[in-house]
Amino acid sequence: KPYVATTAQVWALHDAMHEHLRAAVLLGAFVGLRVAEVAALRVSDVDFIRGVVHPAQQWPDKPLKTDGSAQPVPIPNDLALLLSASVKRYPSPMMVTRGEAGQDAPPWVIEREVRAARASIEGLPDEFSFHDLRHYLASLLIASGADIKTVQARMRHGSARTTLDTYGHLWPDADESTRSAVGAVIAERMDSNGAADQLRTSATD
Repeated sequence: KPYVATTAQVWALHDAMHEHLRAAVLLGAFVGLRVAEVAALRVSDVDFIRGVVHPAQQWPDKPLKTDGSAQPVPIPNDLALLLSASVKRYPSPMMVTRGEAGQDAPPWVIEREVRAARASIEGLPDEFSFHDLRHYLASLLIASGADIKTVQARMRHGSARTTLDTYGHLWPDADESTRSAVGAVIAERMDSNGAADQLRTSATD
């Protein structure tokens, strides 16, 4: 089972990173990009007005992992504003995520900074990596009630099986929901013919 960071840990990691690399954490935790996709994400790949991220390549100019990886990812306006502010503060004609002195930030630089920052985050295991931010996003979506197809789309998995194999344990137990569904039908039937009152009377006799 993948390690799932808490929301507090994700924000703590974001704050512990160098400012020019905080956009990388946002893209990992709230867009679900892989580290090689973050490093290669161009400013032109983000529609800041409509709120859509269009993954197009892996670092440095390799094709994406799967066909599904190119699926556009909708993002909320607040996240678009945070990314836009980072681009304006660390301007570049190309990449969204910047390294020191305006240089590109390849995957190993981002991973190195995550390793350095995680040491100050209480509860994060030593093996925590940038990829674990994708697990956080999946957990966040599932906890919000997203179904398997929605999570598959946002994680850009090639199949729903991959999503289930990786995150199936995060969906809530179905026992109570199925019990409630059957119970509602039976209760409606009993209420319609007065059987519920008869049963309550019998139970108290």
